[in-house]
Amino acid sequence: MLKEHLLKKLNEQVNFEFYSSYTYLAMASYAESMDLSGIANFFRIQAQEELFHAMKLYDYIFQKGGTVELDTIEKPDSNYNGIVDLFKKGYEHEQLVTSRIYSLVDIATEEKEHATLSLLRWFVDEQVEEENNFNTLLKKISKSVDNPAALYMLDTELAARVFTAPSSSENA
Repeated sequence: MLKEHLLKKLNEQVNFEFYSSYTYLAMASYAESMDLSGIANFFRIQAQEELFHAMKLYDYIFQKGGTVELDTIEKPDSNYNGIVDLFKKGYEHEQLVTSRIYSLVDIATEEKEHATLSLLRWFVDEQVEEENNFNTLLKKISKSVDNPAALYMLDTELAARVFTAPSSSENA
């Protein structure tokens, strides 16, 4: 059974992952409105990943005998100052997610909740990948924003991205 404080924080993270999905859908919508369907696809896939993360935490809470408490999902920001700003805000959002995961690790460590630490290790590794992906794309977007051919190539590259749920061995 999870201790009350950790359970509360895990529930907050479940809801934040749903908010993250909603945020990436807003970003996809913005990209779509700019006729950048590949970039929109990238953000739609990000939204799917965040739903997967929410459900991973959701399932874990129940496995540990807890109850998931869903909350209202806040309306995400949909004001972007161009495509570079869109990726900058995406990168900043991933940095926020990372800080929240680290906070959960700290709480689980304090409470000697080893099973939760094992779960959170997966999220820590995921966040390293997410921040790296956004940082790389932000650099590419920044270089290509004034070059229509380069932007078109990047948009085409991102159109090929698909969501693949991690295998059960990665889903520990």
